[in-house]
Amino acid sequence: MKSVLSLAGRMDGGPKGRRNRILITAVLTIVLLTLILPVSARAAGISLDLNTDGADGTLGSLQLLLIFSLLALAPSLLIMMTCFTRIIIVFSLLRNAIGLQQTPPNQVLIGLALFLSLFIMSPVLGQINEQGLQPYINGEITQDAALDNMQRPLKQFMLKQIKKDDLSLFLSMSGDKYDVDPSDTESLMQLGLDVVVPSFITSELKRAFTMGFLLFLPFLIIDMIVSSTLMSMGMVMLPPSMISLPFKLMLFVVVNGWSLIIEMLVKSFY
Repeated sequence: MKSVLSLAGRMDGGPKGRRNRILITAVLTIVLLTLILPVSARAAGISLDLNTDGADGTLGSLQLLLIFSLLALAPSLLIMMTCFTRIIIVFSLLRNAIGLQQTPPNQVLIGLALFLSLFIMSPVLGQINEQGLQPYINGEITQDAALDNMQRPLKQFMLKQIKKDDLSLFLSMSGDKYDVDPSDTESLMQLGLDVVVPSFITSELKRAFTMGFLLFLPFLIIDMIVSSTLMSMGMVMLPPSMISLPFKLMLFVVVNGWSLIIEMLVKSFY
C-alpha cells in the first residue's frame, strides 16, 4: 500500500498523472470491495424464497409478472385518471405567463399538484375503499367484483368532467363496440376505460389550456403597457420584461393570486 501511494505521489502533474491517480483509486476500491462484501453478506445472512408454483394460494409466474407490470404503470394510470393533469398544466402556464422560468421549481409545482389532487379525489378514493377494497380484503366479494366496484367511482368522476364532443369523438372511432346513449349517465357507465380515459384526458387538456389563456390576459396587458411606455420614452434598448416582471409579481401578490388559482381549480371539478 505504501509503495502504491508513493507511486501516486510521483505521478502528480498533468492530465496523465490525474488519469493514473484515478486508475489507482479504482483498483484499490475494487480490492477493498472484494474483501469487504463477502464478510458483510455472511454477516447479514439474508435469504429470499419466492414460491411461484401457483399451488396452495401462492402467486403464479404470470400473475407475479402482471403485478409488477401494473406497479410500473400505476403512476401513469393514476395521473391520467385523476385531476392532476389539469392542475399541473395550469400551474405551468401561470409560471410562463408571469415570466418566471424556474420559480417556483418543478418539484414545488408537482408536489402542490399532487396534494391538491389528493384533496379533490378524496371522496372518490373513499368510495373506492368502501365499495371495492375493504369488501375484497374481508373476503365478501370476488376479485372481479372488487375491480368493477373500484372502477365505478372513477368512471363517475371522469364522466362528469368529459365534454360531450370528446366523448362522441371516441365513441364514433370505437365503431359499434358500445351501444350507449350519451345523454344517459347510467348508460355511459357501461363504457370501458379504453373510451372513458382518452375522452377524459382530451377534455382536461382543453379546460387547462382555456384556463391558461385566461391567466395570460392580465399579464399580457401589463407587458403591452410597459412596452409602449418604454418606446414612447425612447428606451428601446431596455428589455420590457425586466421592467414588467416586478409589476406582474406585485399584481399577483396584491390580488392573492395563489389562493384564487387554487380555489378556481378546486371549484372547477365540482
